[in-house]
Amino acid sequence: QVQLAESGGGLVQPGGSLRLSCVLSRSIFSFNALGWYRQPPEKQREFVASFTWGTTRYADSVKGRFSISRDNSKNTVYLRMNSLKAEDTAVYYCYANTNSGDYWGQGTQVTVSS
Repeated sequence: QVQLAESGGGLVQPGGSLRLSCVLSRSIFSFNALGWYRQPPEKQREFVASFTWGTTRYADSVKGRFSISRDNSKNTVYLRMNSLKAEDTAVYYCYANTNSGDYWGQGTQVTVSS
């Protein structure tokens, strides 16, 4: 069973920054793909960023502001979010794909408000 544990969400003012973390329950090298999705209030879950071994992708709405990275030694994936806007307010979910299926974390709330 794969478990993903997100942290790092919170309340931040417009223009501010946050870094989300996602700790994986097993070796990061056992995953085909890792990434982040978000679900804004009253909306469907949407793609934010992901990486496979060789390719990194971002949603157009976050390009140039968000950055996905990883620490292999800690089995952790990060999402650095800069220049945050009110429309970035959402529950952010860590996502992982393995040969046996897809897995999701429990989500962490990010609220951008003055």
